[in-house]
Amino acid sequence: MEHYVYIIESEMDGTFYKGYSLNPLKRLEAHNEGETEFSAMKIPWKLVFLQSYASKKEALIRERALKKYSRSQIEQLLLSTKNELNKE
Repeated sequence: MEHYVYIIESEMDGTFYKGYSLNPLKRLEAHNEGETEFSAMKIPWKLVFLQSYASKKEALIRERALKKYSRSQIEQLLLSTKNELNKE
């Protein structure tokens, strides 16, 4: 089972939200339906970063680290080879 760390960006104001999910596309739907208090005020959202891990522990450690990233660090990460969305 894959565990994912994702970053979504608000199309309203460019805010980034970082999270963990087993199903990032379904989670994106939840954000866009206003099911998360923080993200409900900044709809619509788009998926801009995805990284998979074999274990939940690894993914949660990565998510915690991403929450400390500056905007410029996130922007660099979005363009990097670590972003699985760049491999499609």
